[in-house]
Amino acid sequence: MMLGAGMRGLRYGYTTGACAAAAAKAATLALLAQKTVGEIEVDLPGGGKAGFVVKSCVFDRWSAVCSVIKDAGDDPDVTDGAEVIAEVKRGDAVGIIITGGEGVGTVTKPGLEVPVGMPAINPVPRRMIEQAVVQAARACGAEPVGFEVVVSVKDGEVLAKRTLNRRLGIVGGISILGTTGIVVPYSPDAYMACIAQAIDVAAACGGRHVVLTTGRRSEQFAQAHLRLPEECFIQAGDFIGYALRQCVEKGICTVTVWGMAGKLGKIAAGHLYTNVSDSRVDMGFLVGVAERCGLTGAGRDALRGVVTANQLQRMLPEHVRRRFCDEICRLAAESCRREVGGGLSVHCIMSDYQGVILGEFHG
Repeated sequence: MMLGAGMRGLRYGYTTGACAAAAAKAATLALLAQKTVGEIEVDLPGGGKAGFVVKSCVFDRWSAVCSVIKDAGDDPDVTDGAEVIAEVKRGDAVGIIITGGEGVGTVTKPGLEVPVGMPAINPVPRRMIEQAVVQAARACGAEPVGFEVVVSVKDGEVLAKRTLNRRLGIVGGISILGTTGIVVPYSPDAYMACIAQAIDVAAACGGRHVVLTTGRRSEQFAQAHLRLPEECFIQAGDFIGYALRQCVEKGICTVTVWGMAGKLGKIAAGHLYTNVSDSRVDMGFLVGVAERCGLTGAGRDALRGVVTANQLQRMLPEHVRRRFCDEICRLAAESCRREVGGGLSVHCIMSDYQGVILGEFHG
């Protein structure tokens, strides 16, 4: 499989959808031509083609089973190295029927692109698989009708435990995903798509209050304190601003933002994208907030050389610390509300690295 280099020299990979299409095309060719297929090429939705090595190819006169190994490039994808399998069978159907087999999850909650009760094979991968089968059939001089395609993923149920599928209502395996067929390493677009999907599910399940957290640890702390359904907790990471806009668009009324001093300090200063390379903690801003909360000259002098927000809050005098943390939460909530034009009720909660609540604001 030939993978191109992306930004910073990182290799691109291919989605589970592209892999499923490749396996289905190979299986269709093997079935119709009655010969082993060792390599296969498929069209990508965004243009261009992708080539795959076929790992296994078994066939008889009635069906064929082929598989390919997913290579996610340099992206830390839990499905990297997964074996994606397609069985193609002759049938009486008018057209091409695509179903999910072992290791492919089933949708159990509304809000996703796939209806409840259906295998978690998204619309674009479905079209890719169908197109691949049509191309293979025509290449063999056959009519592209009367085929059933069963997509499976070896150990897919085990892999799914390392994803957010259960929270999204996908049980029994992974999803067959991809809108372009290509995995871009560490892609912000992919992360934002996950956020939007999670908010879709929360809204479709009737949620009107969601919790946006800045990471897995802060999410665990939030879940320990806030009694809300599992799908209402969303790891927004650095994309708090985007997540807030999605909440407004999807009809969410109340948002709680849970984070630690560094991230909330950035949000309080008006930085709604909190990646370290794009926004740094403004220590001068934080010291100014501390002064308004009662920090005097001697206390201010003690903060010289402090480089992190967490270190700063720990060095504040007791009578200033709680007021400071509450004020950071209030300012962060105001920043969030400004981001969406007042379209949400926003609460903010700050905790330390052990989950102890340091400050909060309920607007």
